[in-house]
Amino acid sequence: MTNGFSPVIAGTIRWGSWGAKLSTAKMGKLIEECLEIGVDTFDHADVNGNYTTEKEFGQALLESGVDRSKIKIIVKSGIVKPCSEKPQYTISHYDNRKAYIIDSVHQSLVNLNTDYLDMYMIHRGSPMLHFEEIAEAFQELQQAGKVKAFGVSDFTHTQIRAMNRYFPLTSCQMEVSMLQNEAMYDGRLDICMELGIKPVSWSPIGGEAIFAASKNGKKRFEKLEQVAQSYGWTVTEMGLLFLLHHPARILPVVNAPKIQKIKEFTDLLHTSITNEQWFEILRVIRGEDVS
Repeated sequence: MTNGFSPVIAGTIRWGSWGAKLSTAKMGKLIEECLEIGVDTFDHADVNGNYTTEKEFGQALLESGVDRSKIKIIVKSGIVKPCSEKPQYTISHYDNRKAYIIDSVHQSLVNLNTDYLDMYMIHRGSPMLHFEEIAEAFQELQQAGKVKAFGVSDFTHTQIRAMNRYFPLTSCQMEVSMLQNEAMYDGRLDICMELGIKPVSWSPIGGEAIFAASKNGKKRFEKLEQVAQSYGWTVTEMGLLFLLHHPARILPVVNAPKIQKIKEFTDLLHTSITNEQWFEILRVIRGEDVS
């Protein structure tokens, strides 16, 4: 685990207006249900719900009576999206300036009804990253006790290395799954393992790519389903087992706003597969044996 994070992380992106539109009471209940199955870590981005989901979660946390010390909160910021909550902006862009980082963290603290974050991450690997300035913001926030640990999301492997040179990173989020497996080849997982940075997948199954309605997508799903059924798994279970078997020990973020879906992941934590099974899945995905 990283900073005591649970081995399955609950993603909140679809809890609010971008998904289930959970009421305060239902959101609070889902927080409690997550804790009951051992999921104590909640992943946020300030942009979620057009900058509204954090505040909704914070209110739900307050009204639920859940002890803040019993949960871990991850927050990402840096994507600036013009909307009713950000009327001063005209185009979508990235902002990783020191002042913006500090201001966004302070706003997240207010939204979430907390005085500290367990993890803060730069949300995207902007082409305008100023690593030294970001490190200064991290240092100031850490010294003030506002953030316990820092990470990045969707950085290239060279950006991960560069950022870590200026400030030690604890975690790195990325899209990685059995279908979106570029991180296993482009150096991102390698650099995380080298530097002791915990990788986190914000799309651990592959999302809609698995169930693509195209002709090729249907054929691929049928092949994946055949392999899964031969071992008594669903395709979703197979995707998670494929991810968990990787030596980088990737933590999955489950973005489903339903406890049953989150529990599907926690139920598999003690199930293992063999290397041969792992490469069998990879063969189906690649359409050929490794050589």
